[in-house]
Order: sequence, then structure tokens, then C-alpha cells
Amino acid sequence: MSRIGKKPIKLVNGVTYTYDKEAGVVTVKGPKGELTQEIDPSFKLVENEGELILDRPTEQKRHKAMHGLYRSLINNMFVGVSEGYQKKLELVGVGYKATAQNNVLELSLGYSHNIFLAIPAEISVNAETEKGKNPVVTLEGSDKQLIGQVAAKIKSLRPVEPYKGKGVRFVGEIVRRKAGKQAAK
Repeated sequence: MSRIGKKPIKLVNGVTYTYDKEAGVVTVKGPKGELTQEIDPSFKLVENEGELILDRPTEQKRHKAMHGLYRSLINNMFVGVSEGYQKKLELVGVGYKATAQNNVLELSLGYSHNIFLAIPAEISVNAETEKGKNPVVTLEGSDKQLIGQVAAKIKSLRPVEPYKGKGVRFVGEIVRRKAGKQAAK
């Protein structure tokens, strides 16, 4: 069996779920919002003593492959609507700036123009700039997949280059630096 797939999902107080077996749709509601996910209708959700277990119907290869994935997606929904997710991005570079207003993120990343990025309504964005430190963009929301997708889009606007380390990176991310031309001599 899948090691991840057979781990139980802890049910949290204040979070409810519904599973439509015909359509194969799991809906989770909590204090931070509501999330839905389609899964294969042949999978079963079994509630047992404050835990939720995902059972696969057969030992076919495709069912084995999807077992751990579906369990992780459903668990991420439970964590998202109860606690929420957060990602922090750091802008490293001279003159790099970030401001956020009404879910529009304005980035100054060393190009000839500023970049305006519309952030989905499900995510709240905050930009902080402290004197002497790099600007930090914080993304918060209940959908882990959507936050990761938006963070990857922001990172792709100015990838970290390996010589000086300039660019957009996650807070705490380690960048491997390369030696420049002087190291060859």
C-alpha cells in the first residue's frame, strides 16, 4: 500500500466535509473558507474515531498511483481551511521594490518598467520594506496549490542568478553561488 495513502487525515473541530460519490467531489468548509477537489469516484472516504481514511478500490496500478495524491490533496484542504498557508518571497537586488494595493502587486525588479501583477481574490498579499533589509512579499490563503502557483509566477519574473545572488527567492532559500571570471586565473 501507499505509505502516504494509508495515513489517516485528522478531522479538526469547526471543519466539515461532504463527499459526493457520484460526481467524485470532496468539499471542505472551515473558518478560512471553502475548497473543493475532484477525485476518482471509485475511492471511498471512511470516517473512523475523528480520522478520515481514504480507501482505494483495487490494486490496479492507476489506483495505487492516485491513492497518495488524493490523500495529500484532501489533507491540504483540511489544513488550508483550518490553519491556512503562507509563503514569503524576498527581493534581493539594488533598487528592487514591492508594493501591494487591492490585490495588485507592483514590482520594480530592475527592468525599464514596473510590473503589475493581479493576485487572485482567494489570496491576500502584503509587501513589507524595512530599512536596511530586502523587501518581502507575503502570500496568505487557504489553497496551497494556488499560493504555490502565484509564488512561482512571481519568482519567474526575475529568477535568482548564481553570480551575485540577485533576484526573487523564498525567504530562507539557499542559492548556490558560482565563482566569477577571477577564479579561473
